[in-house]
Amino acid sequence: MMKRREFLAASAAAAVGLMGETLARGADNSTENRQFYELRTYRFASPQKQQAFEEFLQSAAVPALNRAGVEPVGVFKLLAKDNPSLNLSADPTDLWVFLPHNSLESVVTLESRLAADPVFQKAGESVLRAPKSNPAFLRYSSTLLLAMEGAPRVVVPSKSSTRVFELRTYESHSAERAKNKLEMFNAGEFSVFNRVGMPGVFYGGAIIGESLPQLTYMVVHNDYAEAKKNWSAFGADPEWKKLQGNTSYRENVSRITDRYLRPAGGSQI
Repeated sequence: MMKRREFLAASAAAAVGLMGETLARGADNSTENRQFYELRTYRFASPQKQQAFEEFLQSAAVPALNRAGVEPVGVFKLLAKDNPSLNLSADPTDLWVFLPHNSLESVVTLESRLAADPVFQKAGESVLRAPKSNPAFLRYSSTLLLAMEGAPRVVVPSKSSTRVFELRTYESHSAERAKNKLEMFNAGEFSVFNRVGMPGVFYGGAIIGESLPQLTYMVVHNDYAEAKKNWSAFGADPEWKKLQGNTSYRENVSRITDRYLRPAGGSQI
């Protein structure tokens, strides 16, 4: 009978192979040196549960993730005051967790490696073994992104106490138009973001997740008040105007979801 560890290794290898074949069929550019990003959104029954999980991430999960080669880990929360367009009556009880991986194997084998970490299992026992009657979280959703060719790795910004992150998702009506939008980023959008004062943290095209096809990226502002000024500068930038005027890039985005996030406890970004 196959031992559990051998089974996990075989399952991981098979999953990596299948994902690799999918990427090979769907991508024109090499994935070499480009990271994979998992973006998780955890949902909680109450603010107290959210706070308890944030403390678990800070004290137990983030150090364990680092030991597993996943770093820097981002942990973020959304505040109603930063997101008036979302018409929120209170701060959501969600946490966004960003996990950068250097390979697909790292993505697939992460949970088994954490399960084999005795320090993590002991430090996080109350959360990891929470009973069905009192779960640590409700559920989490996950999106897997492949870093864009022109921004292959996560970049940690300066950690000013006033920093605010903007998480943006661009959905497209077809796979061809989604690929076109990725090409538009690689053609010069990255430099515009940096030039106008909102450097990118990560940029990725979604491989697996909700609302496909889509891409998701994160930029940082020195503070919330600067965001509007930065976007005005972006819209007036000559390089952006040139890209925007290129007719080959028309109608490549059908919906934009925009969220402003604050770093939470344990965040390394």
